Amino acid sequence: MPINKIVPSKRGKAAISAAMLTVIMSGSAGYFATKDQPPPPAVVLAVDHLIKPWEGLVLKSHWDPYAKIYDICYGETQINGKPVTAGMSFSKAECDAMLSARVSRDYYEPLTKCIPDFAMKPVSLQASLTSGAYNFGTSAACRSTAANLARANQYRAACEAQTAFNKAGGKIVNGLVNRREMGDAQRIGEAELCVSGLN
Repeated sequence: MPINKIVPSKRGKAAISAAMLTVIMSGSAGYFATKDQPPPPAVVLAVDHLIKPWEGLVLKSHWDPYAKIYDICYGETQINGKPVTAGMSFSKAECDAMLSARVSRDYYEPLTKCIPDFAMKPVSLQASLTSGAYNFGTSAACRSTAANLARANQYRAACEAQTAFNKAGGKIVNGLVNRREMGDAQRIGEAELCVSGLN
């Protein structure tokens, strides 16, 4: 259960509206991105309002001393199936395109397979589960209590259940509490956004 009280927010509702408008303006008609079609609203919402702000952008590859690997962009460790190496660089536009494609393909689409009617659930729930899967893995997301509650159409409980993924090395990490719950002064939290789309 969450550490803090989870409540809808104006910034959460504004983010949902902005993502929906982006998709409408770009002419999306389906649930999956294609070359001629943007990603679904939940992917736009997750990428723009939950993943990018929390992950941060690095345009030149850098060494991650904790993971002991190079990464680039929004935490990419592989490009076209090959490990990121020293000296690589990409533009912001290239990083944005890679992130959107990867979130659609590697996180959103698998969630549509493990949660029946996932694409018909509230867009804010889809976005927060997609963001969570990006951060802690699709397998964990599909096996989670949050996914079970989403399957049972218990949306608020699902929003709150995902806050359990707030630990690293077995210890609660304040940054993960913020990311999973109500965010911070600059960034929306996953549960905050999730419940903001339920009211």
